[in-house]
Amino acid sequence: MELTARAFWLASPGQGEIRDVALVAPADGEVLVRTLYSGVSRGTETLVFRGGVPENQHASMRAPFQDGDFPAPVKYGYLSVGRVEEGPGHLVGRTVFCLYPHQTRYVVPVSAVTVVPESVPASRAILAGTVETAVNALWDAAPLIGDRIAVVGGGMVGCSVAALLARFPGVRVQLVDADPARGEVARALGIDFALPEDAEGELDLVVHASATEAGLTRSIDLLAREGTVIELSWYGDRRVSLPLGEAFHSRRLTLRSSQVGSVSPSGRAGRTYADRLALALDLLAEPAFDALITGECAFGELPDVMGKLASGSIPALCHRVAYEDV
Repeated sequence: MELTARAFWLASPGQGEIRDVALVAPADGEVLVRTLYSGVSRGTETLVFRGGVPENQHASMRAPFQDGDFPAPVKYGYLSVGRVEEGPGHLVGRTVFCLYPHQTRYVVPVSAVTVVPESVPASRAILAGTVETAVNALWDAAPLIGDRIAVVGGGMVGCSVAALLARFPGVRVQLVDADPARGEVARALGIDFALPEDAEGELDLVVHASATEAGLTRSIDLLAREGTVIELSWYGDRRVSLPLGEAFHSRRLTLRSSQVGSVSPSGRAGRTYADRLALALDLLAEPAFDALITGECAFGELPDVMGKLASGSIPALCHRVAYEDV
């Protein structure tokens, strides 16, 4: 029997479409997954949608199962949750997470899927890739008990980092964003919120995730002496100017990047990407993470919706795509 699927493709910058895809039946060591939900990571995917991936970053920005090349045509995405229809007996019928683009069904190696714990609904498990990024960021940041911390930028990644920091003992954490509406998300996550001009300073650690020059500048301003900014933002084809004169050196401030593509080596010897993703899925048993899913559409609506997400006419953190009727 011929296996077919439908997939979302970026046909050209700013123009998405649904295409038919022929699948090869799974071989030994592979699984056939029927998608239940996928998630649109608004920051990265809208950058791809508008054709904003710099040429010198085309290789590093490739998704694990991407087809095509930047800027387009390209099939891109990496937050997929589905049910295994064919494969090893211990996986058939299980709900799994996979770093796969938006597609109704797909065949991948067994090693590419992670079983979703029964305590985590499939509709929330699409956040696993983002929470995994947050886990790695905190491994890089290494916060200490009693630290004074801010997360600047209330997008998917920033909110995920803040939600995890709220679990650290004795830590004072504040989510900082220019959009007052992010205050509702902060409250749902159980953390304080402030506009940039109202944020508390003299901080030990700031995690920056706004992907704006103003946000990174404000992050540096908020530090106490010998404080650290962990930079999570990826700016694509934009240049960023920073005030690294003035008191940056005399206050002995630190600005460090966090790269999700590799596990932090600091005290994490032997920890793999699979370990990090499994931990992220376990953490998603907390219902508060539902606050990060701010919209939903059917798979067939994705070409139109992706354009609206890119333009900002649909405000979103994570936008969920439902496949149940496909």
